[in-house]
Amino acid sequence: MNKAYVSKTYMNTWQHRAPAAFRLDRDGAMVRLNTETGGASGQALQLQAEPDFDAEIVMLRDLPRSSRRRVRWGALFLSALGGLVLLAAGMAVSSLIADLFQYNRGLGWLGLALAGLAALSLMAVAIRETMGLLRLATVEKLRDRAATMIVSDDRVEARALVHQFLHLTRRMPHLARSRANLQSHLAEIIDGADLVRLAERELMTSLDQQARTIIATAATRVSVVTALSPRAVIDVLYVLASALALLRQLAFLYGVRPGTVGLVRLARLVVVHLGITGGLASSDSLIQQLLGHGIAAKLSARLGEGVLNGLVTARFGLAALDVIRPMPFAALSRPTLRDIMNELLRSLGDRADDQQCSPQSDADHDESPLIAVP
Repeated sequence: MNKAYVSKTYMNTWQHRAPAAFRLDRDGAMVRLNTETGGASGQALQLQAEPDFDAEIVMLRDLPRSSRRRVRWGALFLSALGGLVLLAAGMAVSSLIADLFQYNRGLGWLGLALAGLAALSLMAVAIRETMGLLRLATVEKLRDRAATMIVSDDRVEARALVHQFLHLTRRMPHLARSRANLQSHLAEIIDGADLVRLAERELMTSLDQQARTIIATAATRVSVVTALSPRAVIDVLYVLASALALLRQLAFLYGVRPGTVGLVRLARLVVVHLGITGGLASSDSLIQQLLGHGIAAKLSARLGEGVLNGLVTARFGLAALDVIRPMPFAALSRPTLRDIMNELLRSLGDRADDQQCSPQSDADHDESPLIAVP
């Protein structure tokens, strides 16, 4: 058969087919053969999407919907009371400045300057706290949107979400290479869920490792201090201070940088998350499993209390990690309490070995050679 005839026939068969773009995961996607000039078959090829069994399940938060007509009387009372306190403080300061001007003009100007400085400082603190609350709200929205993108697999929204993650981590110089690698993949054709998982691998891997180290260090410190402290009040105060310090370190690690009010709100969210997930109950079951294997006989009472306090601190840190982390755990594995427990017991064992070896070594050094006296 002539080659020119075959080429001409092929062109006549497919010349009316216009280029088209379609998604393979849609049930309505059809690929039809052109049979106007005698195609091979007149049947249509139906493309059906197969379920992705490797995709991990991401739980979406179902936020409670409150009625729009509901009046929050508690917030209204606090706002009105705060306004009255501010008015009383302003009147007291103004009358004080007026009295200073009547007594001495120089003292009046000094009081006015101090009042202006106090107002400027208060405004700066208010702006800082407001920015911290806004950053915390932004992280919560980004986490919810990332979970939604993994389920919906929207490529356009996922690309915009990745740009927001890059903007959030712009002040982290140790993530420069990760940001460059992620930006190099933005121009490629990647599904929305895979793009979010890629962003999690690139941006969250090193941060999660640092967070795991911070949690293990805080748990070890709490275990050692509470095991050696003589008073229970000192234990409680130190555990609370360590929990707040751990929460602040994790928040600054993931770019939240909350103020005092933001830290209090973040602590409340972590406590609520612990109550919902039953974290303390899981810690108790893990302690029972630990003590049921005969390890309790090898530990003293104070050391056992220290281990318990350390595990509670570790569980608080893991709950804080779920609240502070700007992305849900989809591509990376969530740190577990067992991992923190292994590091905690290993560090406590090393400290105990050091304490046991140090008196013996000191005694060996203190030994002096015997001198025979004739």
